[in-house]
Amino acid sequence: MADGGNAPAFLDVSRSLSGRAWRQRPAEAGTIRAHMQALNLDEPMARALAARGVAADQGENFLRPTLRALFPDPSSFMDMDTAATAIIDALQAGSSIHVFADYDVDGASSAALLVRWFRTLDAELPIYVPDRLTEGYGPSARAFDTLKARGADLVITVDCGAAANEAVAHAAAIGLKVVVIDHHMMREQPPACLAVVNPNRPGCNSGQGNLAAAGVVFVLLAALNREARARGLFEGKSEPDIRQWLDLAAMGAICDVTGLTGFNRALTSLGLKVMSDWKNPGLKALLAAAGAEPGPAKSNHAGFILGPRINAGGRIGKSDLGARLLSTDDPDEARMLAQELDALNIARREVEAQVTEQAVRRVEATGAHNDESAMVVIAGEDWHPGVVGIVAGRLRERWRKPVVVIGVDAINGLGKGSGRSQPGMNLGRAVQAAWNEGVLIAGGGHAMAAGLTVAADRIDELRAFLNDRLSGERAEAVAQDWVEVDALIDPSAATRDLFEAFEQLAPYGPANPEPLFALQGVQAREPAAMNGGHVRCRLVGADGASVRAIAWRCADLPTGKALLAGQGGLNLVGRLKADDWNGRRGVQFEIEDVADPRMA
Repeated sequence: MADGGNAPAFLDVSRSLSGRAWRQRPAEAGTIRAHMQALNLDEPMARALAARGVAADQGENFLRPTLRALFPDPSSFMDMDTAATAIIDALQAGSSIHVFADYDVDGASSAALLVRWFRTLDAELPIYVPDRLTEGYGPSARAFDTLKARGADLVITVDCGAAANEAVAHAAAIGLKVVVIDHHMMREQPPACLAVVNPNRPGCNSGQGNLAAAGVVFVLLAALNREARARGLFEGKSEPDIRQWLDLAAMGAICDVTGLTGFNRALTSLGLKVMSDWKNPGLKALLAAAGAEPGPAKSNHAGFILGPRINAGGRIGKSDLGARLLSTDDPDEARMLAQELDALNIARREVEAQVTEQAVRRVEATGAHNDESAMVVIAGEDWHPGVVGIVAGRLRERWRKPVVVIGVDAINGLGKGSGRSQPGMNLGRAVQAAWNEGVLIAGGGHAMAAGLTVAADRIDELRAFLNDRLSGERAEAVAQDWVEVDALIDPSAATRDLFEAFEQLAPYGPANPEPLFALQGVQAREPAAMNGGHVRCRLVGADGASVRAIAWRCADLPTGKALLAGQGGLNLVGRLKADDWNGRRGVQFEIEDVADPRMA
């Protein structure tokens, strides 16, 4: 374990039961004092703000972000003005414009944003979403042929297309114009089309590389408003107020696990406020289908209730269900689509559980999770490609290293894989390198996630390539894998008031982690194993005060075994969550890690 900048181990935990060290999240003393004075904060809150890299003069923008203060100039994005001009040109010429979207939440949200903007100008924008199983990720020659046959003149790709050089070249050959709106890592040479708008495009100086595609599309809507206004398209009608669709931008940002800082934080924070009104018929219907009550929207609404159900369509159902749900204004259609997505999500969970169990057994049999390899690459015949990304995420959490899970089609000999990474290890770049070297048939992604297609007989070669490519980043990633604590509290201090005070930092995500609190010397009482491998208990301090607690998917791991044994004298780190069951207005401690001082 690296020393993390010589930071002392918090509570002397140099190795927890999950193998990690703890430290207090580092913060600069002067910045803490500045936040206390400028924002009238107590020390723990000011420390948490400083520890998240919020400069002394940026506290107000972080806690109360506004579009006015943080919205970027659309023209700062390479090709944004060109894209807006091309789209408005096509609109005025009466051309047939179609949107081509990825099949996940970010793609669906991006497509719905464009559909809703066009609808205000009495233009209906058809949506094309490729089938995950038969077409794979992103644009293809086959898809462009289909769109051309449907009469398309211009295709706007969203959340995909930045690396589809060959497919876009085919579109040009058949006379189909293309505008690409994306956020994924891409090659130096962009696709040859009308415009490629991507804050992660080499040479783009927007400084907005943490945006999801929905965020980039939201900026595009501002550019379209500006261009349409200049041409007089809004004469006699109201200009579209794009703020009404901030909920869709927030869905993309949260579900694509983007860094919630700067403008992206403003989009997400304000988007959750818009979402709280539940005016989008699709989101409202999906919330009802999930059995959840409408009310103030939080990140978990998008990330854990709505998002998985929208994704279920692309994973194991019809790929366009999510985009249709988010773009419809018909409550009856929304209700029908929501019920279908909820049913697909139930089926998806069953398939995911089966694949996860098989993958865990296979990895443990090989020992790949224990050795010094930089990452795990595991494959299985007929593992559903729609769930391999979720399974990869589960295994990454379990073994604290990047994981790629591949489902192999025994008939055609092709493997469709998805990977999730650790902070400090750029999996998307490694997968792109594997594609460049000819190891992959297709592949791409970003630092924390990637997708790929590989011939079954080259999976061993891919495993070796990725391990070699990422081995140099492993040491730094391990050094970053500290459990970083915001504050030490007693069980008696784990209150709703403390939870709500720290909620000023929400919404959470990469670059703005959810606050972690430590409990020292507590006992796990009344422990119980639950379905799914979860463990529930009460954490009781030396004074007898207690807090309800839960630890996810750990019953067979050292952390879960310590809790189930009812051990005393444990140190724990976790998050405070609202607990409103039966009108309780309390909190629950969601356990992240456990340390036993006797094993130090």
